[in-house]
Amino acid sequence: MSSPKDPRYPRGGHGPEDAGETPVLAAGCVLWRRSAVGGGLEVCLVHRPKYDDWSHPKGKLKRGEDALAGALREVVEETGYTAVPGAELPTLRYRAQGRPKEVRYWAAEAGPGGFVPNLEVDRVLWLPPASARARLTQPRDRDLVDALMESLRSA
Repeated sequence: MSSPKDPRYPRGGHGPEDAGETPVLAAGCVLWRRSAVGGGLEVCLVHRPKYDDWSHPKGKLKRGEDALAGALREVVEETGYTAVPGAELPTLRYRAQGRPKEVRYWAAEAGPGGFVPNLEVDRVLWLPPASARARLTQPRDRDLVDALMESLRSA
């Protein structure tokens, strides 16, 4: 897990504009499954009413929490599904609410479970990759669908 002492962040930030700022660390998964009808690949997206957006399940890490453990915890909390982690996907770095944020992602196959709406996530959708890409609110999240597809092709 990257930390403020990581040599990629010599001053604790993401670049000159973030000098001295410690990034918010988060993790998540691009959750996928095979459709029960036809066996096609489906990607899970979550809707967060607070932001009215569609994204991959993710969240802030707890103090001292391993990034992969945090990613899997967030999948369960937000979707109700357990997940079997696969390849690590690209890490996204951006500013959120005025602070630098770093989110590590993994491809993860959905295991048993079922969604129950909650205050943080009120809906989930299972969509084919092209439809998931189009539904994602943030363009940066679309590249993760492409990275998932590449990781599954090379597996």
